[in-house]
Amino acid sequence: MNTGSNEPGEAIAAADGTESDRAEAAEDQGLGSRAPEFVKARRALHLSWQVGVFVIGLAVVVAGIIMLPLPGPGWVVIFGGMAIWATEFVWAQLALRWTKRKVTEAAQRALDPKVRRRNIVLTVIGLVIISVLVGVYVWKFGFEMPWKIKDQ
Repeated sequence: MNTGSNEPGEAIAAADGTESDRAEAAEDQGLGSRAPEFVKARRALHLSWQVGVFVIGLAVVVAGIIMLPLPGPGWVVIFGGMAIWATEFVWAQLALRWTKRKVTEAAQRALDPKVRRRNIVLTVIGLVIISVLVGVYVWKFGFEMPWKIKDQ
């Protein structure tokens, strides 16, 4: 990180590895293609490289979308496809940065004691409601499955 000074002590003090320094360093990374230089040097090769990255990223994103209703880590795979696109496309890099920032903010909000208390209260209320509904069902119909219940 450039601190604007040639003093070695200041550079070490500024680059102490704090969270804000790491976030700043991530923001300072250049946008654009991360293709090898010999690929960037040839227009046709670079274009075919971009098409290949786009197709592979699209396949991964589509697989993630398919996994959303099916068993599997759908969102993780979708973000993986976005990360593949982000190796080559600025729009994907910006979208991925925005997503990382929002996920970090949500994680910080979730660790807030007031939010945790609210989530615990809502979970307990939901479990009580479900327990009451299951209790009423068992009291009225017994342990019969819904498709085996005869008219009563």
